[in-house]
Amino acid sequence: MQNNKNYQKYLEFELENIKKSGKKPKLLLHACCGPCFTIPYEILKDYFDITIIYNNSNIYPKEEHDRRLEELKTYIKTIGENIKVLEFPYDNERYNLDLEPHKDESEGHERCRICFKKRLTQGFEYASKNGFEYYGTVMTISRYKNAQDINKIGESLQNNYPTVKWLYADFKKNNGYEKSLVVIKENQMYFQEYCGCKYSYEKYIIKHDKNKEGD
Repeated sequence: MQNNKNYQKYLEFELENIKKSGKKPKLLLHACCGPCFTIPYEILKDYFDITIIYNNSNIYPKEEHDRRLEELKTYIKTIGENIKVLEFPYDNERYNLDLEPHKDESEGHERCRICFKKRLTQGFEYASKNGFEYYGTVMTISRYKNAQDINKIGESLQNNYPTVKWLYADFKKNNGYEKSLVVIKENQMYFQEYCGCKYSYEKYIIKHDKNKEGD
C-alpha cells in the first residue's frame, strides 16, 4: 500500500524558507469559490504577493459559475483586501469534451483528475508567461478533493514550466476544512452543495428531487 505524503508539511517547509529569505514572491493562486479561498488565504497572505486566477469552465451551469465568482469577490471586499482576480472566459461545452467519456464515473476518479489537470495546466501557462514565481490552488481544502492527486498533477506539470514552482499544500490538514466552515458561517457565505461540473450537478439534482419526494 502506497503511503500518502503530507503535503501540508511541504508547504510549511516552503513558507519557512520564504520567511528566511525576507522576500515576498509572486503567487498565482487558483480559486474555485469563496469558501475554499478563506483559510488558504489566511495561511499564505503574509508570505506571498497573491493574484487569483478564476478559470473554472468546469462549473455548471453558468449561473453557478458566476455566483461562485461573485461570492469570492464579495469575501475579498469583506476582509478589506485589494486582490486582483483574473477571470477567464467561460466555455463549459468545450471544456467538457475531455470529460464526457468519463461522465458515468463517480466523483474522485479519472474524470476529476482530467479536470484538475486542465485547469492547472492553464494556470501554469499563465504563470509562466507573466512572471509568477509560484503557482498553487486552494482546492485541497475540500474534503471531496484528493490532495494526493492534485499535488502529483502539479508536480508533474511543474517540469514543463521551469520558471514556476508548484506550491504543495493540503489545506484541509490542521482542521483547515473545519476552520473554513466557521468563517463561512460568520460571513454568511454561499456554500455550494455539489462539486461543480455538469455530471456532479446532474447527480445532485437527482438526489435533491428524491429527497423532496420523501418529505
